[in-house]
Amino acid sequence: MAEWIGIGRRARRCYGFDEIALVPGARTVNPNEVDTSFEFAGKKFKIPILAAAMDGVVDVKFAIEMSRLGGIAVLNLDGIQTRYENPDTVLEEIAKATPAKATELIQSVYTTPIKEKLVSKRVSEIKKAKATSVVSCIPANAERFSKLAIEAGADIFVIQSTVTTTKHISTQYKTLDLHKFCKSLKIPVILGNCVTYETTLELMETGASGMLIGVGPGAACTTRGVLGIGVPQVTATVDAAGARDFYFKRTGKYVSIITDGGMNRGGDICKAFACGADAVMIGSSFARAQEAPGRGFHWGMATSHVNLPRGTRIQVGTTGGLKDILLGPAKVDDGSQNLIGALKTSMGSLGAMQLKEMHDVEIIIAPSIQTEGKIFQVGQRVGMGK
Repeated sequence: MAEWIGIGRRARRCYGFDEIALVPGARTVNPNEVDTSFEFAGKKFKIPILAAAMDGVVDVKFAIEMSRLGGIAVLNLDGIQTRYENPDTVLEEIAKATPAKATELIQSVYTTPIKEKLVSKRVSEIKKAKATSVVSCIPANAERFSKLAIEAGADIFVIQSTVTTTKHISTQYKTLDLHKFCKSLKIPVILGNCVTYETTLELMETGASGMLIGVGPGAACTTRGVLGIGVPQVTATVDAAGARDFYFKRTGKYVSIITDGGMNRGGDICKAFACGADAVMIGSSFARAQEAPGRGFHWGMATSHVNLPRGTRIQVGTTGGLKDILLGPAKVDDGSQNLIGALKTSMGSLGAMQLKEMHDVEIIIAPSIQTEGKIFQVGQRVGMGK
């Protein structure tokens, strides 16, 4: 599988969404009759898409609306919502900042300490609306915030960092024992992020119920440029799905694979499921929703790092309501709206009645798939040429 890249050094070829295509098989299905539901830790969600725990994407109101529509929105407990009693003022300031000042401003507003009472308050606000409450934080805050969140009624807890492993080494602070943590919590835990077969398998052995797969593919993330690390999402998802299947055969426990980032249109999401994902997590597409708190702007989770930001603020615009983005009708021609409609139509064309049947469709390497026959779209910057 590996190729020589120089004397004594080999490298494996890996693939991203733009390099593959899905092949229709011997049957087709009425798209209105396919099942796109996602089962996770004994619960069923109509929409197999999670809104990323980013401050320009998810706040309390967004989480409530996403839950009402049948999906999951993850609230960032390390972000603006738990640092400021009135986060709208700060979000407005970020939206108005010039590109030259945006990163500096974001670094500044995230130096305000997190208020523990706001952790409990935000979860309670979501639960008061009878919505699913899913929250996220970094490993260093997990033990403290999980107690507050669970007491307030949180349904799922996410631990997320740039790269998560079971063997984190540090002499400067106490590391989180993921095995102990997952076993002690009374609610399901999702761990992320990782991109390899071996690490995915080791993280599954902690007792987690889900894995976030992806390092650096997000629209607002610059980790790949700043740190030079990451694996394209097609290969990362296939490898992680392989670990899931091996773990299931060995233990009988099914751990969900959630492809996180790198998808900004329906076709990418369909390809992620074909690569083995059980659900996907996206940010930039939801940042374009009228309900998103970012006011048409989106920034990476690590943008606020004081010394080495690994993200940037990007303008994505506001194109429609959350319902338009998820369920349509689409008002744009680039595949960024009616994501569930795209998934259903793709499943129908591929003959997949259930979401897991997408795992078995044929995938081909097709680097020309984005440009073949699209000269007018590219020239006019419409549709797939945008």
